[in-house]
Amino acid sequence: MAVGSHVSFQEQPEGAGGRVRSPPMAVDFSLTDEQREIQTLAHEFARREIRPVAAEYDEREEMPWPVLEKAARVGLLSYGLPEEYGGGGVTDGIVGVTNFLVTEELAWGCAAIATEIGSSSYAAGPILAFGSEEQKRRYLPRFCDPEAVRLGALCLTEPQAGSDIAAIATTARRTGEGWILDGRKQFITNGGIADVHVVFAQVPENGGTAAFIVEGGTPGLTMGRKERKLGMRASHTAEVVLEDCLVPLENRLENRFETRLSAGTPASERSGGELSGAATALTLLQYSRMTFAAAAIGLARAAFEYARDYALERTTFGVPIAHHQMIAGKLAQMAMEIEAARALLWRAGWLALSGRPLALAEGSMAKCMAADVAVRTCEEAVQILGGHGYVRDHPVEKWYRDAKLYQIWEGTNEIQRLVIARAVTRR
Repeated sequence: MAVGSHVSFQEQPEGAGGRVRSPPMAVDFSLTDEQREIQTLAHEFARREIRPVAAEYDEREEMPWPVLEKAARVGLLSYGLPEEYGGGGVTDGIVGVTNFLVTEELAWGCAAIATEIGSSSYAAGPILAFGSEEQKRRYLPRFCDPEAVRLGALCLTEPQAGSDIAAIATTARRTGEGWILDGRKQFITNGGIADVHVVFAQVPENGGTAAFIVEGGTPGLTMGRKERKLGMRASHTAEVVLEDCLVPLENRLENRFETRLSAGTPASERSGGELSGAATALTLLQYSRMTFAAAAIGLARAAFEYARDYALERTTFGVPIAHHQMIAGKLAQMAMEIEAARALLWRAGWLALSGRPLALAEGSMAKCMAADVAVRTCEEAVQILGGHGYVRDHPVEKWYRDAKLYQIWEGTNEIQRLVIARAVTRR
């Protein structure tokens, strides 16, 4: 699928088969001028600011603070948030093609650094989708300051719960002063260092689950063990420990979901519905998984392009190895899978922005397929480079390590397939 292609389909007039003529349906993959501009901005930022330092931060397993500060200054931390809260106000917000374009380009630079650049949405997204107007006005502008990097964290996963939201053990109990949170979260991006944590907890008094906004520095919230990882080393992953952590009453998120998370949609035109706490989490994941899919595609594209260029330069038996059928076939398969994954993702984004339900778990579909494509593409890139692909002189070994996480986080691909199966069988 080439960006910019345009295809129209139209049914024939009613005939012997009784088919009724309907208006033409346009399928348009062209980008707006605004989208092309921000895509170029993201790509050039990745090329100039991310790629030159990616290996260094991976080796040191450190947060790329200078890169984040530069990203904040050019608006890459807040472009998807509404203008009314200080954001860039791109029309399709944080779950549309613009977000996918930016995320893909940044992950093309380095998936771990891209994760941190986009991490404000881990807290801003739930607040935008489920928060009251007062909560939005209090917290969203914090993520839009070009002179300050403010991180978000989504605290859902637990040591004994994993992807089983119903098994969450963290509790929230009501007191006269607010909510007291107790529990332990695991594998949390920006855990313990985020400016705003959104924490999911069981509320025993009503037998359900709810989400709470917990500001960094709140007494009772501390960082546990920082994880040492195979890949994605420039992204901070740690436990979050909650012990008698008191948060204000007004910091509980509502369970009303706004189906349109676009920055350009006025609040009066957005629609939504009441959800349980568990459904709130599951709905949120269907949307956030799209961004993870975009990052996986960017990572896959980086590996494909590098392997292709290497195969065109490396010669054996007097010709570039790209001319050998086995290598050419690998490159063709890599290109096909990347294009297919992107098309699936963009359709999921279109469904979300047009207010249509993700009835077949299209967010899970996009994330699952993109993750598998990223792993296969990076593996093949290492294979095409041979011994050179296995050593750190070339970036494909790093990309291979990074790619594996996409089959695990934000719900393992096994869980994604289970979610999809339940959706297509209506269970």
